[in-house]
Amino acid sequence: MQYRRLGHSGLQVSELSLGSWVTYHNQVDVAAAREMLAVAMDAGINFFDNAEVYAAGKSEIVMGEAIKALKWPRLNYIVSTKFFWGLDREGQSANRKDTLNRKYLMQAIDGSLQRMGLDFIDLVYCHRSDPQTPIEETVRAMSDMISHGKALYWGTSEWSADEIREAWNIAERNHLHKPVMEQPQYNLFHRKRVEQEYKRLFEDIGLGLTTWSPLASGLLTGKYRSGVPAGSRGALEGMAFLVKGLTDAARNSALTQLEVIATELGCSLSQLAIAWTARNPRVSTVITGASNISQLRHNLGAVEVAPKLTPEVMTRIDQISLPLAS
Repeated sequence: MQYRRLGHSGLQVSELSLGSWVTYHNQVDVAAAREMLAVAMDAGINFFDNAEVYAAGKSEIVMGEAIKALKWPRLNYIVSTKFFWGLDREGQSANRKDTLNRKYLMQAIDGSLQRMGLDFIDLVYCHRSDPQTPIEETVRAMSDMISHGKALYWGTSEWSADEIREAWNIAERNHLHKPVMEQPQYNLFHRKRVEQEYKRLFEDIGLGLTTWSPLASGLLTGKYRSGVPAGSRGALEGMAFLVKGLTDAARNSALTQLEVIATELGCSLSQLAIAWTARNPRVSTVITGASNISQLRHNLGAVEVAPKLTPEVMTRIDQISLPLAS
């Protein structure tokens, strides 16, 4: 496992990391999480991603209890959470969901700390942007989390380049803690934001990336070529919004060509896809997901594939995937 700096910070994150979206609490209990976290750490993974909204806070509880049981030294691991949607989706308070105002953020961090059983969280993100709240208010609240010792670094997730730059400039002018990282979707079929929109931010402000969905929610495993199989992510309750993308005929057809390359390299389609994402030098870490040990170990095999992605192989992959990418 290789380690990379998170943007221009001094924090070293593993090139692959492990996330909890969909799986924790829904498919993975504390015992299973503890086992998978141990396997991941043994393989060199040191970053574990979470969010307040995942399983309505229960994902944070599962991860927190699993980490507590493992008794790791706090310096050995990095955890994250993200804020925006809140927990009470049916609540009446206007300040409890879909916001990044100061009141919500300063209470949200306390809730996550309690659920995870930690004194501080390493990385905190604004899970989406909030056009209803002045960016300066959000920047000051996120900066204060760090000043109060409740978080170490803050960043954004799925913000536009203009929004990130504005937040960074506000922090610069007011001597506040600046956003260090962005968490965008990035995979063979979702590329333009990372490769084009953010291009100037890498050099101008040293933006780091903790990318999610390297397998395009499972599309790049190839298992959706004949429809949505039972037990897959696309078949889970609440995941119906993924089905259209997962069953896209043109992209599923392209997988056959990508599989030829994977076979030549001695790996699976999913390992090829994860390795391709990690091959981008702008990516600090690729967040992977797994619902069991076997799947986790298989994904970890991508580390051995990345060095095989020569410029020639990358060109062949681009010829197949780039015309279908958004």
